[in-house]
Amino acid sequence: MIAADLNPALKPVAFLLGTWRGEGEGQYPTIKPFRYREEIRFTHNGKPFLIYTQRTEAIDTGQPLHGEAGYLRLVGDDRVEFVIAQPIGFAEISLGRVNGQRIDVECASVGRTPTAKPVTSISRSLWLEGETLQYELKMGMGDVRLARHLVASFRRVD
Repeated sequence: MIAADLNPALKPVAFLLGTWRGEGEGQYPTIKPFRYREEIRFTHNGKPFLIYTQRTEAIDTGQPLHGEAGYLRLVGDDRVEFVIAQPIGFAEISLGRVNGQRIDVECASVGRTPTAKPVTSISRSLWLEGETLQYELKMGMGDVRLARHLVASFRRVD
């Protein structure tokens, strides 16, 4: 259901609206695999962008692990811009496309503080399968090229 005050430009990405909770798995060539619980939220304020927040926690202890926030903008009929800031010292500007109920973006620019990890590239995919939102993130860092880092599945809770 699309909210009455949703900016009409956002209809192609309205399937993301709401709060989604689920679990995911992380891996990377330089770390041991891990599991986590995650919540992502896409909201709007009537302007032509979605507001994005994300947080993860350890499954066994509930300890916070990661968080990020940003904006998803639809530009044109099917192009998107996803701007995300992370508290570990970097921000990403990703560009991509929406195709039905799937969004794929690739990082066009990474801004890092002097103490941030050497992240060089990120790609993200989000897609709706029935009532389940799926997510995959690939990351390049240091000498490691773009490699699968996170996958998660979510159910809408509101």
